[in-house]
Amino acid sequence: MPRVRGARFEDAETIAEIHIKSWKSTYKDLIDEKDLSNTTLEHRITLWETVLRTPVNGQIAYVIENENGEVVGFVSGGKERTKHYNFDGEIYAIYLLDEYQGQGYGKRMLKVFADGMIEAGYSSLLVWVLTHNPSRQFYIKYGADPIEAEKVTIGQGTYEETAYGWKDLNQLAQTLS
Repeated sequence: MPRVRGARFEDAETIAEIHIKSWKSTYKDLIDEKDLSNTTLEHRITLWETVLRTPVNGQIAYVIENENGEVVGFVSGGKERTKHYNFDGEIYAIYLLDEYQGQGYGKRMLKVFADGMIEAGYSSLLVWVLTHNPSRQFYIKYGADPIEAEKVTIGQGTYEETAYGWKDLNQLAQTLS
C-alpha cells in the first residue's frame, strides 16, 4: 500500500532525481530538448535541500512511497506566488515516476497535500500546467477549473502555461476522499 509522508531533508536527492526524471518524461514532447536539459541533478539537489531545510512562503512538501518504502513521487506548495488571482494556495511541483501513474498514487498525494494545506489555513488552490500537457486532465478530473493562460520562459524557449484552480479546498479534499 503506498504511503504519503512529510518530506524530510534526507529525501532531497531522491526528490531531485524524481523531479528531473519526471520532468524529462512529462515534457519530452512539449518542450525543446535544449530547454528540457537546462538543469542538473546537482542544481535540483541544492534546490530541494534548501526547500526542505528552510521552507519559505509557508511551503509544505510530501513524498509518496511504494509498497517497498521507496520514494516514487512528491508534491510541494504554499502561498500563491503571483497574487494576481483570488487563490491563497498553490501547488509548486507535483511529480510521480511514470510507472506509478494511473494507479491512484497521484490522487493519494493530492489528498494528503490538500488536507495539509487546509490544516495550514489555506482555503483555495492554484496549479500551473503547460497548456498542452496531457496531465492537466488529472486536475480537471478532480474539479479544477481553468483560470488563465500566460507565457512562461523555460531555458531559452517561451511556452504557454494555464493556471487551474479549486476555489474551495475543502470541496477538493472531499472529492478525493
